[in-house]
Amino acid sequence: MKISWRTILLWTIPLLVVGFFLWQGTFTPASSMIGNNTASTRMTYGRFLEYVEAGRVLSVDLYEGGRTAIVQAVDPLIENQVQRLRVDLPSNSPELISKLTERGVSLDVHPIRNDGALWGFLGNLLFPILLIAALFFLFRRSSNIPGGPGQAMSFGKSRARFQMEAKTGIMFDDVAGIDEAKEELQEIVTFLKQPEKFTAVGARIPKGVLLVGPPGTGKTLLAKAIAGEAGVPFFSISGSEFVEMFVGVGASRVRDLFKKAKENAPCLIFIDEIDAVGRQRGAGIGGGNDEREQTLNQLLTEMDGFEGNTGIIIIAATNRPDVLDSALMRPGRFDRQVIVDAPDVKGRLAILEVHARNKKLAPEVVLDAIARRTPGFSGADLANLLNEAAILTARRRKEAITMLEIDDAIDRVIAGMEGTPLVDSKSKRLIAYHEVGHAIVGTLLKDHDPVQKVTLIPRGQAQGLTWFTPNEEQGLITKAQIMARIAGAMGGRAAEEEIFGYDEVTTGAGGDLQQVTEMARQMVTRFGMSDLGPLSLESQNGEVFLGAGLMTRAEYSEKVATRIDDQVRAIIEHGHQMARQIIRDNREVIDRMVDLLIEKETIDGKEFRQIVCEYTNVPEKEQLLPLL
Repeated sequence: MKISWRTILLWTIPLLVVGFFLWQGTFTPASSMIGNNTASTRMTYGRFLEYVEAGRVLSVDLYEGGRTAIVQAVDPLIENQVQRLRVDLPSNSPELISKLTERGVSLDVHPIRNDGALWGFLGNLLFPILLIAALFFLFRRSSNIPGGPGQAMSFGKSRARFQMEAKTGIMFDDVAGIDEAKEELQEIVTFLKQPEKFTAVGARIPKGVLLVGPPGTGKTLLAKAIAGEAGVPFFSISGSEFVEMFVGVGASRVRDLFKKAKENAPCLIFIDEIDAVGRQRGAGIGGGNDEREQTLNQLLTEMDGFEGNTGIIIIAATNRPDVLDSALMRPGRFDRQVIVDAPDVKGRLAILEVHARNKKLAPEVVLDAIARRTPGFSGADLANLLNEAAILTARRRKEAITMLEIDDAIDRVIAGMEGTPLVDSKSKRLIAYHEVGHAIVGTLLKDHDPVQKVTLIPRGQAQGLTWFTPNEEQGLITKAQIMARIAGAMGGRAAEEEIFGYDEVTTGAGGDLQQVTEMARQMVTRFGMSDLGPLSLESQNGEVFLGAGLMTRAEYSEKVATRIDDQVRAIIEHGHQMARQIIRDNREVIDRMVDLLIEKETIDGKEFRQIVCEYTNVPEKEQLLPLL
């Protein structure tokens, strides 16, 4: 068993303290002298005087300046045997010496040794020495701990992790799905390794690269790949590590970081989540955060100030470029802004191939099909997807990952953990009509995405789910597609109204109505898809950033606001009537689908479309009602 030094000290120091006080109370020079001649029994002073008068005392040894005597006396009670007895004498008894002399008693005086003061001094000094030594040992060990008490005076130093040759274990071959961003950064690595290739034509190395993109798209992964490929000194730090509660510490750490970087140039500095320190100055109420703004000012000066930073390339990552200070974003500080966006279908396939290297997949697993089923997934989402599938495979005691585990993993990542199946009841039938209403409207509208699956198995907070998967990547969305999505989202409420009546509608359409209202409002205020004409009446970013947007006024009049509300209501009502018409015209197929869904609990999209085609005689999805 391994015992740490801290544990040894915790046990040793209390034992030393207790031992010290015991030693102080028992081990003294006088007691050690008497200890060699200690009598087995004690005698009172009065009894001692009686023995002296009776002539039974043979010898007396005086100790401690005459305060203690060891007496040899004849005891008449035990056959006149000679015993050694200890007697405590009074302080002033000069007549006692005379009596002992008159009686012819052998008298011996043992003087007090003069080394008692030395022993007392050493004993009093022992405990402070042990305490100081223990504290010194603890402070010395804590000096190696980041942020420990031994580093109390070094909080102004940079906390960047430094590696002369960064060994992250990640190369550019391990980064997939973001080829454009990878190409931009590969050029920087070539700049570091072969600068003459660019300087020959007058090009200079970029001073900074800002990686911008949603969370999980691979910004930090790209930085690790650059560190692994470049082969130059590498500093890595998070933006939040600059700022402390002490004013001036952040600026001091920035200066120290760039001082170390200049000593090791050419080198790379990676600042993750730079928005923690690079937020816009003066945007907060009351002047903002002085410490953070001082840190940002120092960072701006070091990146492109009077002295410059030749040979230092800064790579920063953020998913909030809208809050960064404009002085930080300009060329000369960050010459390039590399967009790391969510991958397309080819990128998702490449990412899946990378993460499937160490996974045991069954032969029937087709990564291309998984890539097409996961639009909008980032690299981190895809890695999590395969990991969840592997966990499910191990839980089910299978030898390889199959499509069943991957389907369940996709559902879990998107909608949450699977809940307990519903029992047959009126509530289950109502939920079944609601979900079939979504699916039937989405299937019979030409511009709607195809149904992928309909299920009554609860996931997360949803009691049932209808999945739609687009056939291709959708960069731009037409007005007809948005109207089809509004009608499809209203299909659940329309089915409840047509089947059970308006008084029996449930709260299950709450999320659908919120989604529909948002889409309709964007059609009117942002995309110009209404009778108001091609006007943009609201900014794309509706968030209030600190104090910058608190005093913004309305961008349109009250009359226009009323017309916006009327248009939103008309668009939603049109989609609602489209959905109700489809439900009324296809009641027979809906009833069959509900019975089948209650029996199987999950219907695949292909099977759903085949059954719909049997009843409608429509080989392909056709638009049933004109769009607005």
